[in-house]
Amino acid sequence: MGDVLSQDEIDSLLSALNSGEINPDEIDDTPKVAVKDYDFARPSKFSKDHLRTLEIIFENYGRLLSTNLPAYLRKSVQVEVMNAEANTYSEFSNALSNPVLLGVVDFAPLSGSILLELASNLGFAIVDRMLGGGGNPLEKSREFTEIELIILERIMEVCTGLLVDPWQSVTELQPRLERIETNSQFAQFISPSEMTAIVTMNVKIGTVEGLMNICIPYSCVESVIDKLNTKYWYSTMRERDGEHYEEAIEGIISRAKIPIRALLGRSTISVNDFMNIQIGDIIKLDSKVDDELDVYVGNIMKFRALPGAISDSYAVRVTSVIREEQ
Repeated sequence: MGDVLSQDEIDSLLSALNSGEINPDEIDDTPKVAVKDYDFARPSKFSKDHLRTLEIIFENYGRLLSTNLPAYLRKSVQVEVMNAEANTYSEFSNALSNPVLLGVVDFAPLSGSILLELASNLGFAIVDRMLGGGGNPLEKSREFTEIELIILERIMEVCTGLLVDPWQSVTELQPRLERIETNSQFAQFISPSEMTAIVTMNVKIGTVEGLMNICIPYSCVESVIDKLNTKYWYSTMRERDGEHYEEAIEGIISRAKIPIRALLGRSTISVNDFMNIQIGDIIKLDSKVDDELDVYVGNIMKFRALPGAISDSYAVRVTSVIREEQ
């Protein structure tokens, strides 16, 4: 509730208005509110943080492609993320040329699909390499044949399977390659006005270089959009890496070899007796025949045991375990 004016203040204000000292039009006590333009044709559903997180995810994806594809192509593969930007699907589809190599990937358990677009020169280079050639693209572009598409489908399935690990911090994906389209007009699986995130990657196979675009509709990742931020992604990545390293360290330690020895007993003799010990001499120990032996792991006593033999070897049978509190 605002301040209440006294009668004297009201009289002074009315007097100033009548004399013209105060212009009523200049009095504006409305609080100033910052107004931001909003483009209804291009709603900003993907923030800069969302796009940055997608870049980080696909940088990891690019490293997996660089590691795994050479096993199939027998050729060095280098992948680099160029940028990530938000566009409507119509802008993405209008920029596609024909023939085009589009992999429609079911992004289960998320709703909807994403698109993997591979430059046609890379597609022909992959086909040439898989058929025993040097991995050279065609000088003049043409439509892909059915046999070529079958060969490319195998590589696209490998690329699809590699999406699981980079997205593990966001959700447990089960991606599946639905089909490959070579005509952009047949890939209208969402509304043209739907906002999408376009991640552009530069792929180099041997000496052949081209772009790979990943089109991710907002409706597909809407249920996990809150997880697409760098703070959440890094925190979950550290937790997962911590668990991974713990398991790795435990595995290495479990295979390590450590010395173990059973102590029959102790005795004290003089240096002169020690110098004159001969074969057949008897040294009296401080333990009895039926006493339990102390068993050491390294220099720490961990067990008690009774002496015995297995075949031609001496052995001990553990009778108790010594805990730290003991």
